Amino acid sequence: MANLFELCLADKAGSGRLAVETQDGARLTYAELAAASGRMANALAGAGVRPGDRVAVQVEKSLANLVLYLACLRAGAVFLPLNTAYTLPEAAYFVGDAEPSLIVCDPAVREGVQGIAGGARVETLDAAGEGSLAALARAAAEDFATVPRQDDDLAAIVYTSGTTGRSKGAMLSHGNLASNARTLVEAWRFTDRDVLIHALPIYHVHGLFVAINVLLLAGGAMLFLPRFDAGEILKRTPRATALMGVPTFYTRLLARPELGPELTAGMRLFVSGSAPLLAETHREWRARTGHAILERYGMTETGMNVSNPYDGERIAGTVGLPLPGVQVRIADPDTGAPLEPGRIGMIEVKGPNVFKGYWRMPEKTRAEFRPDRFFITGDLGQVDARGYVSIVGRGKDMIITGGLNVYPIEVEEQIDQLPGVVESAVVGLPHPDFGEAVTAVVATGGGPAPSEAEVLAALEQGLASFKRPKRVVFVEELPRNTMGKVQKAALRQEYAELYQAQAPAT
Repeated sequence: MANLFELCLADKAGSGRLAVETQDGARLTYAELAAASGRMANALAGAGVRPGDRVAVQVEKSLANLVLYLACLRAGAVFLPLNTAYTLPEAAYFVGDAEPSLIVCDPAVREGVQGIAGGARVETLDAAGEGSLAALARAAAEDFATVPRQDDDLAAIVYTSGTTGRSKGAMLSHGNLASNARTLVEAWRFTDRDVLIHALPIYHVHGLFVAINVLLLAGGAMLFLPRFDAGEILKRTPRATALMGVPTFYTRLLARPELGPELTAGMRLFVSGSAPLLAETHREWRARTGHAILERYGMTETGMNVSNPYDGERIAGTVGLPLPGVQVRIADPDTGAPLEPGRIGMIEVKGPNVFKGYWRMPEKTRAEFRPDRFFITGDLGQVDARGYVSIVGRGKDMIITGGLNVYPIEVEEQIDQLPGVVESAVVGLPHPDFGEAVTAVVATGGGPAPSEAEVLAALEQGLASFKRPKRVVFVEELPRNTMGKVQKAALRQEYAELYQAQAPAT
């Protein structure tokens, strides 16, 4: 197999076709993008980066950041993207764990990064793509002999969020990323005629590997926005054919009066992922635009596993069918025994997209794989009779109350149907009698909302008594991370003492 860079760009290196255009109008053709990656790869080599070295990158999204990613692939280095929101002490953990030979950061924090760098060299890139590394690249030659890579050679290490312990570095190979990109190009029908609005961050699998790799492999163009901005997206929609986003993108776009079938007439695909899409959002989007959002399911460790079909029914509340080459099964969380359709259990996956393991954590890696090499995702789900997969929640989100299991989504679906409820998050909180108490946090959007008593009364007919919340808490909106996922861990922490004064039942 070839280096992933060659798969994406080698056959287009002489093309004058547009590859990427930024919000401020900067444009690079495929030929110019290949040349820029060559200069950057030479800059990396000049900075001492060798094949297999890690390059830690904590900079704002920019054209230069995209070029840096491609240059790392080309140089045989291992790209290590870091969330720009990480503080210096947080970044110190990743640097100490991965031991990069080069750290690329914003010029404003260079001095602090030097203090945590250990033996790593530190260079800079700012939001405009300027900095010491950009200067090195400008002075370098554009010719660079792409380093040969094999399927098992590492292309990237992406750290998980670490909500259940210290963050783990998922090792993704050239083969993992290439296989997933090829599959998605075909499954989602991408061609060189596509124009993708890219408004996702690129320190995350969705924006980095799904969006960028797929578009470049297909030979399409990206309208590369620094961040989500509903107005900027709608301004570019008439030029585009596709948008990849998180549910928050779609709810905020729906709030814009100009959204309608005329504006989206040239679009062929809207993809949503990284967090569950509410069925109400799915229905409203179709009603407003005539398009059905395509929801899919993936992970840092695997890329994309499952997708609603391009041709065929896209069912709200499901993430679709296993992608070609990917095996998905629902298993008993304790024994690993496969469960029949309709049963809730642990989602396990196997395929060429599944990562090599966790960086320097062999025991953790062994624990997360079954003997037959199925990866235990940690997500609970079920498969219906047609093969469509639905996500019930994270295994750690399951509530055990009085010895009985409660899956939060069962409760959330009931609450979300109530008038005045924008959405809800159900969590288990410490309780002196039940161990954990089912607790609902309801987002109202600041508008009129039902009372706690009204919510509880509405659930009496649809839910068994042990599944019904002991308390309902109202907030204007739920806390989310940068990818739109509701932060249930933050809710559990905030309301941890809600039942503390309650005496055990006698």
